[in-house]
Amino acid sequence: MNTSEVLKIVDHTLLTQTATWEDIKTILDDGIKYETASACIPAAYVKQAAEYTEGKLPICTVIGFPNGYSTTATKVFETKDAIANGASEIDMVINIGFLKDGRYDEVEEEIRQIHEACDGKILKVIIETCLLTEEEKIKMCEIVTKAGAEFIKTSTGFSTAGATFEDVKLMHDHVGEGVKIKAAGGISSFDDAEKFMSLGADRLGTSRLVKIMKNTDNGAGSLHL
Repeated sequence: MNTSEVLKIVDHTLLTQTATWEDIKTILDDGIKYETASACIPAAYVKQAAEYTEGKLPICTVIGFPNGYSTTATKVFETKDAIANGASEIDMVINIGFLKDGRYDEVEEEIRQIHEACDGKILKVIIETCLLTEEEKIKMCEIVTKAGAEFIKTSTGFSTAGATFEDVKLMHDHVGEGVKIKAAGGISSFDDAEKFMSLGADRLGTSRLVKIMKNTDNGAGSLHL
C-alpha cells in the first residue's frame, strides 16, 4: 500500500488548545494537498474552515471533547451548531462515568440523539479505550452498533494512552455490521498505520503522517494526534 492510499483514510488533526487560525489553515492546506479524508479541528474554527476550503475538504470537529461529561442537551446543541457551521463529520465523546455506572440505556440514547442531530452527516463515537476494561469496550461496541452511529473511535488523544493494535482488533471482532472503526492517538508512522488498517481500522486520526510527508516530523512523538 502506498502513502497516498493511507492518507486517504486519515483525519488530519489539530485539536490542541493553542491552535491559531494560521495553524488551522496549514492543516486545511495540507489536507487538500494530500487528499486526506478530512481535517479534524476545534469547533470554533469550523465555519471559517468550511468557508476557506470551499468544499475541497470535509471538515470534522469534536463534541463533548475531551472528557465527555457534558449533558446530552449540551452535546446535541454543539452538534447542531457544528453542522450549521459546515461540519461534515462529528466525533463525540461518550459519558465514560455513565458507562462505568452501568447506565447503558442512557449512553445509547445520547449517541442516538447526537446521531439524529448530525442530520445525515457521519458520527464517530469516541469511547476512550485506555480508561475502559475489556468488558466495557465490548459493551460499547454493542451500544454504538445499536445506536446507529457510523464509526466507533478508540481515543481522544488527550488521555493516558491512544490507539492500540489490540483494541482495534477487539473492536473489529465485536462491532456490528456496518460500523466502521477509527484509530486515533499515537499513530506515529506509516508502518503503524498499515498495521491498524490490516486489523480493521477504516479511518485514522493523526497529524504525524502528513508531517512525515512534509519532512517536518521531528520524531518527538505526541499522544495529541
